[in-house]
Amino acid sequence: MLRGPYRPSRGLNRMLHEGDVPRARAYYFDGAPANLKYLLEQRFSWMNRFIEAGDAGVEVGCGTGLSKEFIRAGSYLLTDLADYDWLDVTQVDALATPFEVGQFDFVVSSNMIHHVPRPVQFFREMARILKPGGRLIIQEINASLTMRVLLRMMRHEGYSFAPDVYDEATICTDASDPWSANCAIPNLLFDDLQQFEQRVPEFRAIHHAYRECLAMMNSGGVIAKTACVPLPRSLMHVVGGVDRVLSGLLPSVFALQRQIVLERRPAVSDALVQSRAA
Repeated sequence: MLRGPYRPSRGLNRMLHEGDVPRARAYYFDGAPANLKYLLEQRFSWMNRFIEAGDAGVEVGCGTGLSKEFIRAGSYLLTDLADYDWLDVTQVDALATPFEVGQFDFVVSSNMIHHVPRPVQFFREMARILKPGGRLIIQEINASLTMRVLLRMMRHEGYSFAPDVYDEATICTDASDPWSANCAIPNLLFDDLQQFEQRVPEFRAIHHAYRECLAMMNSGGVIAKTACVPLPRSLMHVVGGVDRVLSGLLPSVFALQRQIVLERRPAVSDALVQSRAA
């Protein structure tokens, strides 16, 4: 149901302030409701289970940079293709970063992969900058039935299950538009983790879980905004519990997000990683 391609026109978007990242960051610090603060805490705090105290890490495509409020590490860089004031390194293309081979113990990618035009090239580059045994920690959209309904209602982003995400010649989003999205990309990559590991042998999956339903729907939006009903933090914990049940029992229907942790295989030589990323 609703699996056919959906590509809404940008002019039909029913959400407000699309792409206004500075406004979204200011809103978080200047009075965002508990709904949004709870949502973002849940999206990033779980990642600390896969990060050691002295680790060096980086987030690619960090947008508002709010992960730094929750991630605990020895060093942690915020990067983006843009040049926002809060970035540690500006104008970083996630498909061709300026970082050294094996520079990081972990990389964070939050709701960014579904904007990437060449997903396999992204994983090659992440494998290049990660140390052997390093971790790519991902929070991503899940194009469940509920998500596809919401996308059609809000006309915010589209989806298509047609592209071959493993074909490096296939362009999965509009490469000229950083905000272009195909919300089916994470499903095409991670619904079959065995296939992913075969096609992207630099990584093995060590964690995968489905998350979020009502909490995301009533968050008001992280960057693009919509209406929400403000709730106290105590009630958000109840909502979060309901979400865990819904997303765990029927992820293909209810789960709006997923968590994935990929570990860079030590057996894959740095020379091979560099040659595949070139």
